[in-house]
Amino acid sequence: MTLLELVDVTASYGPVQVLEGVSLSVPDGGAVGILGANGAGKTTTLRAISGVVRTGGRIVFDGKDISGLRPDQVAARGIAHVPEGRGTLPNLTVRENLMVGAYLRKDRRALAADVDYLIDLFPNLGERIGSNASALSGGEQQMLAVGRAFMARPRLLLLDEPSLGLAPSTAKNVYDAIRRLRVESGIAMLVVEQNATLAFSIVDTATVLETGRSVLTGSSTELKGRDEIRRAYLGG
Repeated sequence: MTLLELVDVTASYGPVQVLEGVSLSVPDGGAVGILGANGAGKTTTLRAISGVVRTGGRIVFDGKDISGLRPDQVAARGIAHVPEGRGTLPNLTVRENLMVGAYLRKDRRALAADVDYLIDLFPNLGERIGSNASALSGGEQQMLAVGRAFMARPRLLLLDEPSLGLAPSTAKNVYDAIRRLRVESGIAMLVVEQNATLAFSIVDTATVLETGRSVLTGSSTELKGRDEIRRAYLGG
């Protein structure tokens, strides 16, 4: 079953059009990557889904057109966005940041269980549960951002550059946890990532963007086998 479908989506910031026609789909429970050079429109694609930018074309989630909805309405439908730069709230504690992610939920017992699950998934967060987010390392902030999005119990998680600014070992740890989260929770994921090796470790398929258009889609295995993908994104 297709959970999310973009059909010829355009997006602009004021008079500047960034997306010229992006089409992709994410199956329920699946994971899809978005690859592309800087300026290709990867981040804008996620923002278009979240309702942050003005769009054209069709964005369909769970069978309903969500084009033109406000970000809070999109979130209420079951889409959580982990933005580039993480967006944690520095003056709130780790626990308080997690609770911000769960602001639409009322099930206190399940909330407590989810916090326990995240502490198991990200042990560093458990050690810093009472610390302000401003005191966390970059890797810990990324873990917190993913955890906060999970606390909304979304059906689809949008991840924008989870490895950005992280040391290779830290980025691998973050991706190992994201992979486990996907397997154990069944949440569908749409992942923007410059490090294609990391992206291919969790996604089933990927779409390549060039200058605001989707130009190539294939399975991870197929794309890794293409010379132009290896040269551009895998260092081969």
